[in-house]
Parts: sequence; structure tokens; C-alpha cells
Amino acid sequence: SQGGLSMNRMSISAATIALALFGLMSTGWAGEMKAKMEEMKGDTKAKVEEMKGEAKAAVEEAKGNKVQAEVERAKGKGNAAMEKAKGKVKELKAKTE
Repeated sequence: SQGGLSMNRMSISAATIALALFGLMSTGWAGEMKAKMEEMKGDTKAKVEEMKGEAKAAVEEAKGNKVQAEVERAKGKGNAAMEKAKGKVKELKAKTE
């Protein structure tokens, strides 16, 4: 089920990119559209990282490793925050181009 969820996220990303590229044809909105695309990509990547952490945590909990489950959950949240921050930097950069 995780593979299907990942494919769904990829489809969302592909649709986002396609819509953003369509929007880039309009020169007045190019920077804003690129910024929005970067924001959406950052959010999507953050959600994927958090889901990975939750999945790993569920596996560890099933094994009875509650401490390791919390470690995996925290790593997922940390990776999610990093992806969101990267997206924000790219968004701001796109706005200033």
C-alpha cells in the first residue's frame, strides 16, 4: 500500500508541474507560478517524508520497539521540516527571479 501511496504523490507532483508549466506561458505570472510550484513541491515532499517516518515507526511498534518507533517518527518529522524549509527557500528564490 505504501508503493501505491507514493505513486499517488508522484502523480500529484506531475500534475502540479504540468499546471505550473502551463502557467509559465503567461510571462506576467511566471515568477509567481514558479514560486507556487516550489511551495507545493516542498509541501508534497514534506508529507512523503513524514509518511515514511510513520511507516517505519509502525514497523518498529509491531516488533515491540517503542523507543525505536519514536526515533523513526522523530526522524520523519525532522526530514519533513527540512523538505518544507528547502521548498520555502526555492519559493522565495523564484519570487525574486
